[in-house]
Amino acid sequence: MKQFILNTEPDRDGIVRLEDKDYKYLIRVRRLAAGECFPALLPNGERTVVQIISADNGILTGKCGFSGETTQKIENEKTIPPIILFQALPKGEKMDLIVRQAAECGISEIIPFESKFSIAKASSNERKLSRWDRIVKEARQQSGSKTATVVKNPLTMSGLFECWEKMRSNTLRGNEVLGLLFHHLEIDRGTPLEHKSLHSYLNSIPTVAALVIGPEGGFSESEVSDFQENGFKVITIGDTVLRTETAALFCAAAVRILLLERNSWELKQPK
Repeated sequence: MKQFILNTEPDRDGIVRLEDKDYKYLIRVRRLAAGECFPALLPNGERTVVQIISADNGILTGKCGFSGETTQKIENEKTIPPIILFQALPKGEKMDLIVRQAAECGISEIIPFESKFSIAKASSNERKLSRWDRIVKEARQQSGSKTATVVKNPLTMSGLFECWEKMRSNTLRGNEVLGLLFHHLEIDRGTPLEHKSLHSYLNSIPTVAALVIGPEGGFSESEVSDFQENGFKVITIGDTVLRTETAALFCAAAVRILLLERNSWELKQPK
């Protein structure tokens, strides 16, 4: 366990009390006992160490910041803009895998949506959202991700574009929000693309990077046109067709790595 995520702040004395699933995980799965410690992440984004005082009757009582340690604000030396994943709803339980992998990658938001070729339909489902939240927590605890990944209710295609416009309007300039539609086919309708590489698109350091991944079967031509008309840039990576759950991880990782290592590469200017 890289870190344990606390859902509530400790009291004024630094005491936390954990029950139910949290208690079972720490005591029965991790087999921790009174006197032992575990690293934890507080809801306010600070990290601490929790020493277990007692674990009786299904309640774990712990003390944060023991032995003179103080909680420290997490400072990531390489800060990058938030990465948002617009994921077309896949079939079966593939979305669970996508959520887990995206949380491990440090994706800020996961927004499922229904596209033309989606088998699953967009609908609010509290049980499903609860399961995804649990998957996110487990993934962050295992990976140590400091990004509080949020999974939103699935949207229709029109709902996606409304959400996108709100993102753009919330910035000082709309062009600070970068939307990338990852497509398995290179789009060329006689008009040259603005850029043809991730390096080029990410060179401007957007305030938000939004990635769009299609379902099994990809996007229709009309959907691609709709995304372009709404300001998304179409890009193709590699020469193979990826499964949707593979594409989500592949593209998110590629964008994240380039943003993290941006200071170590230089963009060659065209001659």
